[in-house]
Amino acid sequence: MNRKKAIQIIAKIINDQPIISANGFISRELFNTYEKKSNFYMLGSMGLASSIGLGVALRNPKKTIYVFDGDGNILMNMGSMTTIGTIKPKNLVHIIFDNSIHESTGGQPTNSKKIDLGKIAQCVNYKTFVAQDEKELEKIMKNIKFGKGPILLKIKISKTTKIEKRISIEPTEIKSRFQESII
Repeated sequence: MNRKKAIQIIAKIINDQPIISANGFISRELFNTYEKKSNFYMLGSMGLASSIGLGVALRNPKKTIYVFDGDGNILMNMGSMTTIGTIKPKNLVHIIFDNSIHESTGGQPTNSKKIDLGKIAQCVNYKTFVAQDEKELEKIMKNIKFGKGPILLKIKISKTTKIEKRISIEPTEIKSRFQESII
């Protein structure tokens, strides 16, 4: 499954819930697939989507907050998983798109094939799920939509074949409209 298809499946199920998306191709694909004011697109800060997602989840306990991360991003800031697992926000769903490469920076391999991100997440108090294909993803998303977090969903994806256009919204506007959408 490719990331764009996974985003389409997730978007259909979660509707207008806030999404914090990691920098690079993840944000580009979200922007070009499911653009909405309650999306916060990270531009340039690798590894910090989960930290921002935690803050948003704590401030908005009645909304489910989704974090779209890549394997390279979460490996860059694994400490955020321990913080999330310690605080245990019930309204945080952390989705990792795992293609085993730093795709946005040229395709360098990550270590995600050599470690089990799901087991690491379990060790720090996440409920974890893995989706290998579209049917599994749809079934898992329908179940975790009403679950109590923190939840980690790792989705195995293929390398992107089409690079999406860049986000055309200025960073200050991304911030302002996101803030307004979660009030």
